[in-house]
Amino acid sequence: MKVILLLVAVFWSQEWKSALSDSIIHIGAIFDESARKDDEVFRLAVADLNLNNEILETEKITFSVEFVDGNNPFQAVQEACELMNRGILALVSSIGCMSAGSLQTLADAMHIPHLFIQRSPVGTPRSACPPTSRIPGADDYTLMVRPPVYLNEVIMQVVSEYSWQKFVLFYDSDFDIRGIEDFLDRTSQQGMDVSLQKVESNINMMITSLFRTMRVEELHRYRDTLRRAVLFMSPATAKAFITEVVETNLVAFDCHWILINEEISDYDLQELVMKSIGRLTLVRQMFPMPQNTTQRCVKHNHRINTSLCDPKSPKAQQLEITNRYIYDTVLLLANTFHRKLEDRKWHSMASLSCIRKNSKPWQGGKSMLETVKKFGVSGLTSFLEFTDNGTNPNIFFEILGTNYGEDRGRGVSRLATWDPVHGLNGTLTDRKLENNMRGVVLRVVTVLEEPFVMVSENVLGKPKKYQGFSIDVLDALSNYLGFKYEIYVAPDHKYGSLQSDGHWNGLMGELVFKRADVGLSALTITPERESVVDFTTRYMDYSVGVLLRKAERTVDMFACLAPFDLSLWACIAGTVLLVGILVYLLNWLNPPRLPMNSVSSTTLYNSMWFVYGSFVQQGGEVPYTTLATRMMMGVWWMFALIVISSYTANLAAFLTISRIENSIQSLQDLSKQTELPYGTVLDSAVYDQVRSKAMNPFERDPMYSQMWRMINRTGGADNNIDGSREGIRKVKYGRFGFVWDAAVLEYVANNDEDCSFYTVSNNAPDRGYGIAMQHGSPYRDIFSQRILELQQNGDMNILKLKWWPKDSPCDLYSSVQTGQRGNALDIHSFAGVFCVLAAGVVLSCLIAMVESWWSRRKGSRVPSKETQGDGPSAIQTADQCPHTPNEHPLALGGQTQNQIPNTANTTGSTTTHYQPPACCDIPCALIVQHSYEPGNPSEITPKMRMTTFTTSPPTPRLYIQ
Repeated sequence: MKVILLLVAVFWSQEWKSALSDSIIHIGAIFDESARKDDEVFRLAVADLNLNNEILETEKITFSVEFVDGNNPFQAVQEACELMNRGILALVSSIGCMSAGSLQTLADAMHIPHLFIQRSPVGTPRSACPPTSRIPGADDYTLMVRPPVYLNEVIMQVVSEYSWQKFVLFYDSDFDIRGIEDFLDRTSQQGMDVSLQKVESNINMMITSLFRTMRVEELHRYRDTLRRAVLFMSPATAKAFITEVVETNLVAFDCHWILINEEISDYDLQELVMKSIGRLTLVRQMFPMPQNTTQRCVKHNHRINTSLCDPKSPKAQQLEITNRYIYDTVLLLANTFHRKLEDRKWHSMASLSCIRKNSKPWQGGKSMLETVKKFGVSGLTSFLEFTDNGTNPNIFFEILGTNYGEDRGRGVSRLATWDPVHGLNGTLTDRKLENNMRGVVLRVVTVLEEPFVMVSENVLGKPKKYQGFSIDVLDALSNYLGFKYEIYVAPDHKYGSLQSDGHWNGLMGELVFKRADVGLSALTITPERESVVDFTTRYMDYSVGVLLRKAERTVDMFACLAPFDLSLWACIAGTVLLVGILVYLLNWLNPPRLPMNSVSSTTLYNSMWFVYGSFVQQGGEVPYTTLATRMMMGVWWMFALIVISSYTANLAAFLTISRIENSIQSLQDLSKQTELPYGTVLDSAVYDQVRSKAMNPFERDPMYSQMWRMINRTGGADNNIDGSREGIRKVKYGRFGFVWDAAVLEYVANNDEDCSFYTVSNNAPDRGYGIAMQHGSPYRDIFSQRILELQQNGDMNILKLKWWPKDSPCDLYSSVQTGQRGNALDIHSFAGVFCVLAAGVVLSCLIAMVESWWSRRKGSRVPSKETQGDGPSAIQTADQCPHTPNEHPLALGGQTQNQIPNTANTTGSTTTHYQPPACCDIPCALIVQHSYEPGNPSEITPKMRMTTFTTSPPTPRLYIQ
């Protein structure tokens, strides 16, 4: 058997030498020793062309293949010199950049066309080869079969389309990081936050070390970085890395990863999709081909091997990119040889020596190079051609993507394409996710806060039903996008804050620890929260307000006295007494001349009564004829007119509108006072906002500084509470001001049965309410877009009016109760007047009783006429006399009725002063006025008035009218 194999080998070598000596077309090839498939495709391409008589006719292509270490340039040059010594028309190489640079220098020196196919180690993404130092003015005999590396441009376009601002870039140990320097520079210029991490070959050990060395909070932050990632690695490394992070629960279904590599086969694509969760975007090189199999395999005058051009063929599916370029390179050289033979410009091969010092280059190398660069060929890479600078300009990328979800094995669709001429063709927006989220169930965490989220009355046996403004917004998004949600309340019923151990509690903690997908309530957007979660655009403005209790009106029975101060009332009373005394003194000094029919006297009592009557605009009875008295009364009447007019005007104002004003009408008023305590919910967003604006030197506000001193009194234990409900209760039943979200406080004041609340707030909103999501959530942009649409078409305002109606029954901004305002007067306003009237009636009755008792008592003590002395023992008034003038005996100075002067012929009246002998022991004068008619003197009606005096009685006089 060994003898037979030896004879076959000798026979094959003899045939090969004879063919080599007879053929005028010889190609040399240098492949990386790990790329055996390149050698296989190269040989298959030569065999196909040797069978095609239309290209080379009777000529056949011979070749020599050498394998080298890709990282050993010396070995590559040595093998290339050996091939040139054998005589070659062109050199084809599929190696790395390190050895290719040495071959490029050698090809330039020997004038041998060198078709270089860059090969990256173990399938990692390519990096551009560094430029090779060349002799100035010398021709470049190396042609770059593979197009330049455009990965930096493509990934920059993709990241920009996705609007990523923060992500991590993973690369494997075989990738040359210098290949993405340009991409990193551009991201830095655009303000993107990009972190780099190298993936070691032992991925399992790397992940294990992460769990061993990182604390819990560090692992959470690391999970956040993994939400958006770009992978520069081989498909094999990518599959192992994705499998490891998914199994260790380092990523969730809402992650989004981008894998970029020209070398991703369909088989690798399906495995990557199967192993990943969340959203996966893949960028790979594509080769536009006709859909018809016949057109794909037949290229002009050449038919490509069916096993290579048929996409259903297992061999075609396993083709690498370098295999395709090797096949097209051989096809291009064959067409070049064909044209050279037709033009009869063939230059015979020459045996070149690289070792000899005075060796000359090949004379036909330049002509051969120009022919290769002049024409192109259609093959497995679509179209292969070269520009004047020796590069292949034809390259196309396809961008494939999956939808979000936890299901593995999801479908992959082409999202867009990219080429250097047209750029991105298509959109990377996931339309299915944007317009149709059917089948997606979101877990929503909330905190009960009126009117944003409330629990309606629950029927026994049925689940809780939530309602509120935020629930209405969520339902509007659900109806449009098609998703469903499950809602639950945060375990500690708090919004959440950063604790001393570095963990978040409350609603925020549920999102940070990935137990919920969406956080919904009266949740404000703050920088601290945005550092750990993502927020949608604001769906409602937010401002800080304070809830206060309206001042209760106290019943004032003497509201009628309110127009004047107590001191003024005292002055008025004193003025009445003073003026009454002055009037009496003026009359005493200059007694007035009383008319004949006057029945008044000028006693002190009458003077006081007259002054009081004129003050209350009721007139008087005592006539004053002296000039001094009249001057005094004129001034007094003017004073009384002004006082009464002022009192009437002020009384109308005080009784019509109760002027109960609260001193707190703004946050500035609240901060300046210290009598009313106020506070907020401890560790809430309002608490942090007040503290930040009071303590932060860059945004310090004096108003918030004063508020912080009150809120943080005794470390916040006195004035702060644990929940908003407790704060509202303290305001209603105590002296307290609750600082909280203005929208919440307006709703509370609006729906209070007694309308006992009013609110003051800051009119300039500086924040907003938003929907919180896990950091890097894919739903943020979709929700934000829909919220903007709701705001633009007015639907959001309709939802607001449902919970904050304009026709509110309560006045939210006035400290006066609604029932206290208006023109109607109640009984309380006049209770004091009725009390004064009642007191006067009672006092009058008492005085009348005393007077009656006194009169009866004095009447029983009056002596008879026989026992009456000649002179009075005391001076008494006429009103105390027990006898009226009509009852008096007609011993009027010894005169009787018959002694009245005869005036029968006179019409008129007479007035006569008499001094009777005794008048109840009182020196007095009896004045009798007689009225009579002419011719009837008997009908005389006496009108008598008793006047007392202490001096001598006046002389009787007769006045006849």
